[in-house]
Amino acid sequence: MNCAYFGTCGSCTLYPEYEEQLAYKIKKFRELFGMEPDVFPSPQSRFRARAEFGIRTDGDALHYTMYATDGGRIAIDRCEIVVEPIYELMPRLKKVLAASEVLAHKLFRIDFLSGLSGEVLATLVYHKRLDSTWEEAAREMAKKLGIHIIGRSRGQKVVIGHEYITEELPIAGKTYRYRHYEGSFTQPNPFVNVKMIEWALKQSRNFGGDLLELYCGAGNFTLPLAQNFGKVLATEVSKASIKAAKENRAMNGIQNVEFVRLSAEEVSQALRGERAFRRLTDIDLKSYDFRTVFVDPPRCGLDSATRRVVQDFENIIYISCNPETLKRDVDELAATHEIVAVAAFDQFPYTHHLEGGVVLTRR
Repeated sequence: MNCAYFGTCGSCTLYPEYEEQLAYKIKKFRELFGMEPDVFPSPQSRFRARAEFGIRTDGDALHYTMYATDGGRIAIDRCEIVVEPIYELMPRLKKVLAASEVLAHKLFRIDFLSGLSGEVLATLVYHKRLDSTWEEAAREMAKKLGIHIIGRSRGQKVVIGHEYITEELPIAGKTYRYRHYEGSFTQPNPFVNVKMIEWALKQSRNFGGDLLELYCGAGNFTLPLAQNFGKVLATEVSKASIKAAKENRAMNGIQNVEFVRLSAEEVSQALRGERAFRRLTDIDLKSYDFRTVFVDPPRCGLDSATRRVVQDFENIIYISCNPETLKRDVDELAATHEIVAVAAFDQFPYTHHLEGGVVLTRR
């Protein structure tokens, strides 16, 4: 990837050619786990579906900005890592904004959300109250550019079109549709996301029984994985994510999944019969033949209580955005389980970050 801002823009922090940087990251991953992982690379450009840019105005000119490596801000004309729909939109959007005093005045940030479907949602964040004049101008811009727009100011949110995009992911010969809401968690690299889901599908195809999923988000892994299991119970602490997950389940016509808003600790209490939850009133936990648990936790990994819970399952599928905490958790799980598959997914090219996947089965 050729980028004029390498070394000055703080977004990308690993600068060698892609093959060299990937080899460097895989070497570190291999040393950490002592195993040879399956490796899933990323496209070398146009791969990131979420992006946030500052906005700076100089007279009649308007610029996108990013954090610079020296701690300040750097003006940029384009960003080579964003997916094609965002890349193509950025100069067109800037031109319309620069020509409109109403839309450009006190605008200080734009967040983009897109994906493989080509839809784009742009969130414009202001230091001013958004009035009817702003809304009229924003509607005209949304129609002209063919995008969804959200205007945000302190205590104010104005939606033009939808507050989400509908993503379409081609997974193992089938297309899955997801609503990705503004501000909610989504996998940043849809190309590698597809590879992660397909890897988990392949690893679990002969597990049988039922599946428990913790940290399910909006059902990114849940919905495709449902085909490999009799029933699925998927849990997540975010109320907004559970709402989206249920909408995604309906869009994809999947019948064997239940989504429940529970934390990992609450799931542990429910499974051990230590506490009854009104949110589980219509779900008979005893009817599930849980053999597999799927976890995709935050960077901090699993807490000790959750590690004890997952050890009760015959199979563990663990996706992690932090190999260090993944290794810590796998070392503890090794008391009862052995690793049968390891994978490295390059979700974050041009950074030191790497996504890991491990499958463990009971000894």
